[in-house]
Amino acid sequence: MSSTAGVVRIARNLGRAVGRLSFAAPVTHVYNPLDYAWATHRSYLERYGCAPRDTLLLGMNPGPFGMVQTGVPFGDVELARDWLGITGRVTTPVPEHPKRPVLGFDCPRGEVSGRRLWGWARERFGEPERFFARYFVWNYCPLAFMEESGRNRTPDKLAADERAALYAACDDALRAVVEALGVRLVVGIGRFAADRATAALGDTVRVGVAPHPSPASPIANRGWAPLFEAALAREEG
Repeated sequence: MSSTAGVVRIARNLGRAVGRLSFAAPVTHVYNPLDYAWATHRSYLERYGCAPRDTLLLGMNPGPFGMVQTGVPFGDVELARDWLGITGRVTTPVPEHPKRPVLGFDCPRGEVSGRRLWGWARERFGEPERFFARYFVWNYCPLAFMEESGRNRTPDKLAADERAALYAACDDALRAVVEALGVRLVVGIGRFAADRATAALGDTVRVGVAPHPSPASPIANRGWAPLFEAALAREEG
């Protein structure tokens, strides 16, 4: 089995595993892009998820205007479509939160984190193939969680028993992806991802951390790209 086929199988199995989980209030809606946006996520994996990949850049979970809409990690619509070349039909999650509609590639809002991450990659490498010759981007958790108000709820804020079941599935998938791609270094984009990588991988590969591009981060808002570049240089050095 090719590495690309292996990564597709890992993602498919992960999507099914987490799709069987249940989550209690205050979570009212759970979106699984590995289900309703599988076609575009698979396109991303088939196009870019082949071995070897020296470094895995690991995100936390889908953003409401990124992977939730496009099926691509950090998948701001414009950059996913125009730079990564990913397009396709995205269906509707069931149930859909009335305040968090999924419009796919018709979503008019951008994902700030995705604009920063993929914008940096475009500026630094020019062509996607040059970036992906060295890196691959994967989200540790493929689910997005919403409260009744529409507020995003991050995986670390789930109940302990819910986290345990979720993390078990995500840890297995992360280990499998690292092995399939021959990854030597995992860089968590943000502390949560770095900590989960350390917990899942132990000392089998090196794990580092780089700042998250979220607009909720004051540091990121003062100039994220140079900070990220410096962190990568430190971790890869």
